[in-house]
Amino acid sequence: MSIKTTLIKIFAQRIVKNIHQWSARAVEDQERIRQQLIQTAQHTVFGKAYDFQHIRTYQDFKTQIPIQDYEQLRPYIERIKNGENDVLWVNRPKYFAKTSGTTSGVKYIPITKESIPNHFNSARNALFLYGAATNNWQFMDGKMIFLSGSPELEEINGILTGRLSGISNHLVPNWLKGNQLPTWQTNCIEDWEEKLDRIVEETLTQDMRLISGIPPWVQMYYERLLAKTGKSNIQEIFPNYSVFVYGGVNFEPYRASLEHLVGKSIHSVEVYPASEGFIAFQDSQQHKGLLLNTNSGIFFEFIPADEIFNDHPTRLSLAEVELGVNYAIIINNNAGLWGYNIGDTVEFTSLQPYRLVVTGRIKHFISAFGEHVIGKEVEQAMLTACGSCQASVVEFTVAPNVTPKEGGLPYHEWFIEFEKAPENLAAFTKVLNQAMLQQNIYYEDLIKGNILQPLKIKVLPKDAFRNYMKTQGKLGGQNKVPRLSNDRKIVAELENL
Repeated sequence: MSIKTTLIKIFAQRIVKNIHQWSARAVEDQERIRQQLIQTAQHTVFGKAYDFQHIRTYQDFKTQIPIQDYEQLRPYIERIKNGENDVLWVNRPKYFAKTSGTTSGVKYIPITKESIPNHFNSARNALFLYGAATNNWQFMDGKMIFLSGSPELEEINGILTGRLSGISNHLVPNWLKGNQLPTWQTNCIEDWEEKLDRIVEETLTQDMRLISGIPPWVQMYYERLLAKTGKSNIQEIFPNYSVFVYGGVNFEPYRASLEHLVGKSIHSVEVYPASEGFIAFQDSQQHKGLLLNTNSGIFFEFIPADEIFNDHPTRLSLAEVELGVNYAIIINNNAGLWGYNIGDTVEFTSLQPYRLVVTGRIKHFISAFGEHVIGKEVEQAMLTACGSCQASVVEFTVAPNVTPKEGGLPYHEWFIEFEKAPENLAAFTKVLNQAMLQQNIYYEDLIKGNILQPLKIKVLPKDAFRNYMKTQGKLGGQNKVPRLSNDRKIVAELENL
């Protein structure tokens, strides 16, 4: 173990001790953070509008501050973008994390000086907890790769703006920069094919010990390495590789194939970052769930998922949650997000400490590869294709095909029952795929990066969806076939009809 790693280990042990302490007093910390947030922001535009000066209790908090999404916060964000100070939080954000929204198109999520530690320290904490739990600190003596977006940022009235993963490149501390790959120049390459080839070249001869990224992107990296070297597995290329860090998508569908490519089972560390805040991270190799980030500038609220669309849903503080209940997660933070519904649902697996698992999104979606495709996008794409090709549909649903039986790259599979079929299905498919590229920037990235192949269509016979709903006991009434699924349960039933 190097001197630097020995010193990091000593520092990490203090951090780990601190994490164990605050995870044991989570409820108290949450109440303290709630009060601090209100006190700090009471003279902001938002604080004055919602009378923060008279908020004392959590009941006051719930009464004064509404649950809202990006559309409701958009007027305040626009004021910040136009140069105004003290709008949602004191002063102005240091960054805008640019992300694709569910109903709002591109969103600009503020990151402030005060919220920056939440985004970086949480990832650091996950690695320190892993090292303490396994006594594996050797990964600190080698190279680490973080597959991310470009760190090149644009400016909006002096506020640096880009994707969160690109912003994160600016937050890497000096003690870690010597371990980090790829280089800054390579990370700035926009073309994914070119970027991946460069990453392979840069890392091929390095002592890689930790790799971080979304599983399908990492899988492509592995495959390029093997193709370049002719080796049978990644272990032959990187014999000291021991830690895989991931987040954003479910790892389990990829685990077998990734471990096959590596040539062995290696430790993994799961993290739960979002542009709105770093929500949770894995704190144990033995216990299920991620430790909720209760001491990092975020006051959390939870709404039973089946109430999220009610006019007056039940709002719960951390002290009131229960095991085994599906909750929509709401955040209030020191970046100026208030009563903000991030769209995720979670379930607690432990209350001592507070650990949770992500159970999905509030609405149906596809994010098998990190694309976050939502109903509005597929419906608009279908309207475009039908209008262009003089076709009409009875019903359709979309599901990912992660491991096609025919081989090749995964894809989105559209199951369509046409009322009027297009004269040329191939042309219709091409228009539909092009429309999806325009609807969702992450889907476009995956297609252009050869992570996904263009969508495919399976034409279903007459009454297919009606028969499916009948078998589910949901024929008639207000029951609808979900436009999107993140698995193949629905389409498997359709295929078997």
